[in-house]
Amino acid sequence: MSYDSAIASMFALGHELANTPSHKFDLDHMRILLDALDHPERRFPSVLIAGTNGKGSTAATLAAILQASGYKTGLYTSPHLVRINERIRFNGATISDDSFAALHHRVAQTAQTLVASQHLPWHPSFFEMLTAIAFVAFAEAGLEIAILEVGMGGRLDATNVVDPMLSIITDISLDHQNFLGDTVTEIAREKAGIIRPGGIVVTLPQSPEANDVIGHAMIDLGARGVSAVPFVPPVSPGADAQWRGTTTYPLTVLNQDILIDSPLTGRHQLRNLALAIAAAEQLALNRFPSITAATIARGIHETRWPGRFQFLPASATAPDTIFDVAHNPAGAWALRAALSATFEDRPLTVIFGVMRDKAIAEMTEILFPVAHRVIVTHANNPRAASPAEIRVAATRVAVEIEEARDVASALAMAGSGATSETLVVVTGSIYIVGEAMHLLGARI
Repeated sequence: MSYDSAIASMFALGHELANTPSHKFDLDHMRILLDALDHPERRFPSVLIAGTNGKGSTAATLAAILQASGYKTGLYTSPHLVRINERIRFNGATISDDSFAALHHRVAQTAQTLVASQHLPWHPSFFEMLTAIAFVAFAEAGLEIAILEVGMGGRLDATNVVDPMLSIITDISLDHQNFLGDTVTEIAREKAGIIRPGGIVVTLPQSPEANDVIGHAMIDLGARGVSAVPFVPPVSPGADAQWRGTTTYPLTVLNQDILIDSPLTGRHQLRNLALAIAAAEQLALNRFPSITAATIARGIHETRWPGRFQFLPASATAPDTIFDVAHNPAGAWALRAALSATFEDRPLTVIFGVMRDKAIAEMTEILFPVAHRVIVTHANNPRAASPAEIRVAATRVAVEIEEARDVASALAMAGSGATSETLVVVTGSIYIVGEAMHLLGARI
């Protein structure tokens, strides 16, 4: 099977959120598939990361730290910006087309046999298939550790079949309410499902509702909580200037003073960095002694996580551009804060597109008022809200909205009439950001 055929077969399964919850969320089915594949998930140690925002940044940073420490490291994240391969990485390199195609063929053949023999009631979903492919790839690569980002929720997510060395819970807010619940309490219960009896949980204080759920889950399961608070630098308005609007700061880690210098920009990233550092310190004390303060600093500096407040300088065909995946209200607030701290005096042109099931009205109310110009568009995805749907959702925002039929048209419109001071901000869905990055030749 060719790579193109494998990808076509995957997309024919439909998006991972297209199936009903009962179809997607059944770990028994995932375990049956993995059992038939000789349980690849048991052949490498792992760290499992859940949360609403920041889990991808935390995962990428922790993986980079482990790689800088000399460990053969896998990274599994979702969704992807441009190509599915981005979700499965070995020491920072994406899985090759040929390897993906071969693994897909094996996993698909196994799944079809299980369905035909009635061991499975239906074919595994897109995300279940992709997760199984990643697990087989990691097991056969002889990884020393894999960092796994939960796709959605936690308790019933396909990744939650592993027995992780560590569980990390990032910031929790409202998102995917159709699947996870209508309150932070309900959503936090799903995220807390990655906590293991007697396990280690790395987290930070957040909303009272989330704190209460996570705290009770740890007590009930006898898990040990590790706070990342000691690794968050001061960010109060009265703090020294070196702490504001920057990701360069001194820190004491493993009893040594180091300089944190991260390419991930924005105050919200300080929390994600702290979670990765706290997790790395725990791993250093348990089976991974090559992790040192110096390798933590180097790994953070070498982290690459595209599409997160990523700056592309102006070219002959496009103004200065920021790409940022802000796919829910919490992400939108983080983007707005980062823009205010970094580009306060620049006129902003916002290109915005989002999936239909997101909190569109709330996101437009956060982002559109700070823009001098707003262009709405949609990604090449059946779940994408149309420009007209976004306009209707944004009726409470007193700003003129322009519509573009696709991302390429939106970029052309943004470039028309732009000055040297214009900053284009491409945001919303990861698919919008990915398409724009591809069209403008940004590094992915």
